[in-house]
Amino acid sequence: MKVVITGPESTGKSWLCQNLAKHYNIPYVEEYARMYLAQTNGQYKEEDLLKIADGQTTLEKQIIDQSPGLVLCDTGLEVIRVWSEWKYGHCNKKIIDNSFKYKPDLFLLMKPDVPWFPDPFRENPDDRDALFKKYQEVLKEYEVKVIEIGDYWSARLHTAIALIDQLKSE
Repeated sequence: MKVVITGPESTGKSWLCQNLAKHYNIPYVEEYARMYLAQTNGQYKEEDLLKIADGQTTLEKQIIDQSPGLVLCDTGLEVIRVWSEWKYGHCNKKIIDNSFKYKPDLFLLMKPDVPWFPDPFRENPDDRDALFKKYQEVLKEYEVKVIEIGDYWSARLHTAIALIDQLKSE
């Protein structure tokens, strides 16, 4: 079972993924974009998004090999797709095709109802609500269960655990 935590910047995706991995005592798929941007001092061009998508897919395959039961992903290719469409007005077809090829069993869509925390790799503190709506639209295309997660931090974690446990038992 694959669960992807997704949504706009600074909504607690990494925090939730790390805490879920700790709860289930499993490794998780980190957000490759952060690793990539750390190497480029936060600079990127549109063509870099394909490299980031390929890196994300490679990390995911590695974790699937290590943990074939439950796989937790701190974002997926849908994030790169949404970002590309938002920033550049379109997305590379390979990214879109692969986002459908590697789609999860569940998307946990993080609501932008927590404070913004600055970060060297974040770009849009004022567009989180609009980006959230974009995620809602795009995720419908995947025909996968999407659950919106909001509220304070511990409530997000408890809700996510309950949803994953329920999905695992089905």
